[in-house]
Amino acid sequence: MRKPLVVALCALAMAGAGAAPAVAAEPSPTGADSSTTTGTTTGTVMDTVNGVLDTVSGLTAPKAGAVNFAGTVALSNCSGSVVRMPGSADDDPALVLTNGHCLESGFPAPGQVLVDRASSRTFSLLSSSGSRVATLRADRLVYATMTDTDAAIYRLRTTYAQIKSAYGIDALTLDANRPAAGTSISVVSGYWKRIYNCSVDGFAYRMKEGDWTWKDSVRYTPECNTIGGTSGSPVVDSATGKVVAVNNTGNEDGERCTVNNPCEVDENGTVTVRQGINYAQQTYQFPACFGVDNKLDLSASGCLIPKP
Repeated sequence: MRKPLVVALCALAMAGAGAAPAVAAEPSPTGADSSTTTGTTTGTVMDTVNGVLDTVSGLTAPKAGAVNFAGTVALSNCSGSVVRMPGSADDDPALVLTNGHCLESGFPAPGQVLVDRASSRTFSLLSSSGSRVATLRADRLVYATMTDTDAAIYRLRTTYAQIKSAYGIDALTLDANRPAAGTSISVVSGYWKRIYNCSVDGFAYRMKEGDWTWKDSVRYTPECNTIGGTSGSPVVDSATGKVVAVNNTGNEDGERCTVNNPCEVDENGTVTVRQGINYAQQTYQFPACFGVDNKLDLSASGCLIPKP
């Protein structure tokens, strides 16, 4: 998994010297939200980090017309995005998509599906240039799992219309269609304020990482060399602007099927290890599971995501 990070950044160098590189430390294996484990000190550090990243993002803002950061969010430990279903209404409560392994409570166990849990998690909403424009707050964790897929969906206290009116930012729309191999995509990290551009190289029938197994995972071409903290980033079809997957992992060390070293397993059980290659989980399955008022209905026709 592209595990959550607790980050300490050096201050920017003297004017004209450029920005100092980030130094990132891995968290405890639980993947807990850093704000719950390090208290006020982490909050102060993260404020400093976000200030530096805001400055850097101004130097690397995307060109007009390209996929940009509008509607993406930064979590305390991951990336994410404000999303809507194809049938969502403007006055529906907005949703945020990230990874199941980004939950503040830690990784869901294999086979575990979390539904309709109280949450007050906050998200930093980004503009097209990557600047923070607001802090959004959830009131529910609608759905989360690391079984078959690696996804979490939060419900916000604000509607799409309220976000649009206050900040001029639209939510990203989930594509209800499965992406095709060769599709040009962008992985947009709100945490790092960085955009990776590549293509869908293909699909892994099954992908195993530690105790977890995911189905029909998207494999990137090598240009999307995502890093820790990009977990939960929306994978955007560059042509349509719609979200087709959620970024979640990559094989770092060439190990076979271990944590941070997923392996691919085909229909015949043949295992393939691709060191340095990264992956995402498809999201076209979710629109069928959400109805009026953006309410989750796991019994809806066509809803095939894992159930509790």
